[in-house]
Amino acid sequence: MDSINQNQEEKNREHLDAGAAVKKIKELVDIAKTCFLTTEVSSSQSYGTRPMTAQKVDDAGVIWFLMANDSHAYKDIAANPKVKLHFQGSAHSDFLYLEGNGELLSDRGKMKELWEPIMKTWFTEGLDDPRIAVLKVNPNRGYYWDTKHGNYIAGIKMMIGAVIGKTMDDSIEGKIQA
Repeated sequence: MDSINQNQEEKNREHLDAGAAVKKIKELVDIAKTCFLTTEVSSSQSYGTRPMTAQKVDDAGVIWFLMANDSHAYKDIAANPKVKLHFQGSAHSDFLYLEGNGELLSDRGKMKELWEPIMKTWFTEGLDDPRIAVLKVNPNRGYYWDTKHGNYIAGIKMMIGAVIGKTMDDSIEGKIQA
């Protein structure tokens, strides 16, 4: 155990699996909305990491995105489906790291379900743009860092801890097995 956790008197580790893991994934993705999607690099044109907006997390914990089928990310995933997602919901909490497999789909029904008007910025022909593809990410493991009672309570506990010289940060973290 590292030194910061040795200073923590409160329980600050909780590993999650099954339903609890899906619930935490949904909670943190809904807060953050955007992430960095990292892939294995398949060409010299891509550095393998790019920002993406998660459109939806379903009840199985699957994360859905819309992307361009002519993008480097699409080519990277077609060559190797292993992906990593890095979410940050706020400056001090709501952090989530996931590993999983990406699946590229051309499902028009799912595209319509995930579509938002702002996406016309990237897909100028709207929902009929032939470049739209669906990325389905099935997470299999990850790690989260969060607060137990929200940022307000965490901030108060941190201030009290600073005054009395005790680690009281209200943090919670743990592995996620989806």
